[in-house]
Amino acid sequence: MKTLYIPKIARREGEPLDTLSDRIAHDGVWDELAELPWEAFPYKPKVQFGIAHTGDSICIVYRVEEQAILAEKTTTNAQVSEDSCVEFFIAPAGDGLYYNFEWSCIGTCLAGVGTERYDRELLSPELISGIRRTSSLGTSPFPERRGSHAWTLTVEIPITQFASHEIKNLSGSEARGNLYKCGDRLSSPHYVTWTSIAAPAPDYHRPEQFGRFLFAD
Repeated sequence: MKTLYIPKIARREGEPLDTLSDRIAHDGVWDELAELPWEAFPYKPKVQFGIAHTGDSICIVYRVEEQAILAEKTTTNAQVSEDSCVEFFIAPAGDGLYYNFEWSCIGTCLAGVGTERYDRELLSPELISGIRRTSSLGTSPFPERRGSHAWTLTVEIPITQFASHEIKNLSGSEARGNLYKCGDRLSSPHYVTWTSIAAPAPDYHRPEQFGRFLFAD
């Protein structure tokens, strides 16, 4: 099973996300989304991510290079997977529940919880507003822009987002999960993953194929 060791960094109250992003660049662990599970979708954007935790939050920086970008969704819990989108799925306990956090390239977020694809309960917009995020592309929507584009997205997910669990601290804990990049409605639709998925068609809701996340103490 693929394993990601997630280092711990100090929490700094009120720290700007730009500064947090710089700290993740130096002190986080970096990996890439390199798996193309479905032959029908051969296009592979370059996607790197850096990740760390503070005990009470998970901090991720996505660095993406792709041949087209799209950002039409501006409403929380809209189908951001149709835009240029990055995703983080995590099962923080062994009870079968996992969370899907999905962001467009301008930071619009969809988040839900459940045991599989068809029983998702969306988190409330009020709760999701607690996820701090900043994108190098800003927050304004735009139609597809073709040509080479590079962008970054920094997100901080507080453990309060795990509303169906009572998680006090991530330090020393273990979880399961996966990370993804997609773009359902782009001129080159694509589905890139951290841990590969065995499924007949694109489907990120495969918790039985998640990798391991080990949070440093």
